[in-house]
Amino acid sequence: MRLAVAFVGALLAHAALASDWLQWGRTPQHRGASPVQGQRPEMILDSLVYDPFVEQMKADRGYALLAHYSVPLVREGAVYMVFKSGVYTGWGNYGTIDWSVKKLEWIDGRLEEAWTFVTDWKPVLNDLTNWETVLQPAISGHDIYVPGLGGTLHRVATETGISEGRVNPFADVDPTRYVAGGVGVGPDGSLFYNVIDLPSNLEDDVEGSWLVRVEHEGDATRVPYSSLVTGAPAATDQCQMQFPFEDRPWPPSPTAVPPTENCGSQRAAINSVPAIAEDGTIYTLSRAHNSERYAYLVAVHPDLTRAWSMSFRGILNDGCGVLVPIDDQIGNCRTGAAHGIDPSTNSQPAGFVPDQGSASPVVLPDGNVLVGTQSGYNYGRGHIFKVNPQGEALATYDFGWDITPAVFEHDGTYSIVLKDNHYSSPDGTAFYDVTTLDANLVPEWSFRATNTESCVRQPTGPIECVDDHPEGFEWCVNQPAIDVDGTAYLNGEDGVLYAFDRSGQLVGSAFLDTALGAAYTPLSIGPGGIIYTQNNGVLFAVGAAPHEPRANPEVPENPERATRVLGRD
Repeated sequence: MRLAVAFVGALLAHAALASDWLQWGRTPQHRGASPVQGQRPEMILDSLVYDPFVEQMKADRGYALLAHYSVPLVREGAVYMVFKSGVYTGWGNYGTIDWSVKKLEWIDGRLEEAWTFVTDWKPVLNDLTNWETVLQPAISGHDIYVPGLGGTLHRVATETGISEGRVNPFADVDPTRYVAGGVGVGPDGSLFYNVIDLPSNLEDDVEGSWLVRVEHEGDATRVPYSSLVTGAPAATDQCQMQFPFEDRPWPPSPTAVPPTENCGSQRAAINSVPAIAEDGTIYTLSRAHNSERYAYLVAVHPDLTRAWSMSFRGILNDGCGVLVPIDDQIGNCRTGAAHGIDPSTNSQPAGFVPDQGSASPVVLPDGNVLVGTQSGYNYGRGHIFKVNPQGEALATYDFGWDITPAVFEHDGTYSIVLKDNHYSSPDGTAFYDVTTLDANLVPEWSFRATNTESCVRQPTGPIECVDDHPEGFEWCVNQPAIDVDGTAYLNGEDGVLYAFDRSGQLVGSAFLDTALGAAYTPLSIGPGGIIYTQNNGVLFAVGAAPHEPRANPEVPENPERATRVLGRD
C-alpha cells in the first residue's frame, strides 16, 4: 500500500504540467485529446462504486447495462463524478433514485470525498429512450454546472460544493422539461445545452425544444429548434417508417412503399452534447420527434442565430448490393431491390440520430465537423459523416453508432480514433475492431479484439475467467481518450482497459471488473497521466505500476484490491 501511495503522490506532484478535463471530450471541440502523457494501464490505483443499482438494472434488462454514464471531470487534480443513491424499485422508476456530483481528492493514495452536491435532475422517460439518459456536467471557471429539474442548471462552486444559484432560461421549473444531453463549454467560458419539453402522452408531439446559452455568471438565453432547422418536414407531415418485420426480406417488392406516420417537430437529440468551434460556432444535432430518420446537423452563430442545417438524408447510397447482399436472406435484400437503397424503406438511406445513442459532434482541426449516426441496414453500424463549415458532406465512413471519435493531431494533419464494431455481417459472423482514419476518413490501421474469455473480479480480488466468447468482445466506449503521444485508451466489453500507440500496437491493458457490464462509457486523462475509466458502475483510476514496463503488456497485472463504496470503508 505504501508503494501505491507514493506512486500516486508522485504523479500528482506534476499536476502543474497537466491539463484539466472539464467537459465531454475535454475541449469545446470534443476532440478527446490531452496534452498529458498517459500512464500505461497496468495497475488499478483506486476504484469507487458510483452506481449501486447495476446488478438490479441488468437483471431487469436481460443482463444488458442500458445506461449512459458521464465522463469523469478533472480540475487541478480533483475528480468530479456523477453518483447514484436511493432505492431501486424497477427499470425506469426514477422517483426514488437521487443523482449527485461528488468531488474526489487524492488523499494518502486514495480518492476521498471532499463534498457532494445532490441535484433534482431526472432522466428522460425510458418509454422514449429505452436507455437511462446521461447526466453530464461541465466546469467553467471555478464553477461546475450540473443539470437540474425543468431544463435548468445548478451553478456549484468547485471548491466548496455549495450552490451559487439555479440557471433557469424559463419562467418556472416545469418537471416536463428535461435537460437533453450534456453541457458544452465554449472557448470563452460560456455554456451550451439542450432542453426538451415532453408531452404527458409520449405519442403526442413535443411541447418545445431549445438550445440554451449561459454566460459564465449565470445569465441564460434560449432559441427554439423550430427556428434553427429549415427544410425539415412539418410536425404533421408524413415521415417514412420501416416495413413490417414480418415482411422481410426487404423491400417486400421493388415498388413497395413503407408505412408513414406524423413526423413530429424537430427537437434536440436527447444524449448529445453541443460542440463549439474556435470561432464560436455551435454545432448541435436535431431530429424529428417521431422519426430518427429525419435528422440534421445544425450550425448556430454565437448569438444563437441560425447559420445552416444539413440533413443526413440524400447522401448515402451503400445499401442493397453494396453493404447488404441481394440474396433473399431474411436479414438482407430481396431480389429486385434497387442498387444502394435502404431495404427497410425502399429509398435512399438516411443517417439516424437515435435517442439511445450519445454521439456528439466533433470539430476537427481543419474546421470540418465529424458526426456519428446510426443506420438500419448495415447491421447496426451506422455512419460517420464529415461535413465542411458550410454544411456540405465531404465524406462518410461505414461506422457511427454511439461514438464521439477522438482526434490526434500530428505532422500537419490528424488521425481519428473510433470503435469499429461489426455486430454481424452477410455471413452471420461478428468481429470487433478499433480503427483509426486519416483526414479523408480512409482507414490507417485496425486492431481486432481477440480475447475470448469472460472474467469477473471476486470481492477479495482474484480474477476468474471462462472461455465463452469465440468471436471476441465488442468495444464498449462512446468516446476514447488520446494522450500527447497519440496513445489511445478504450474500454472493451470484456472489462479491460486497452492502450494503443499511434501505430496501432497494443502497449498496455488492465482488467477492471466484469465482462458484459461496461455500458458505453467515456474516459478522461488526469494529472500525471492517470486514466479515469469505468466498468459495471465503478469508477477506476488506472496507471502504470511503479516499475519498468512489462515485457508482455497483453497480460493484465492488477493488485488484489477490493472496490470501495464511499462511506463503507
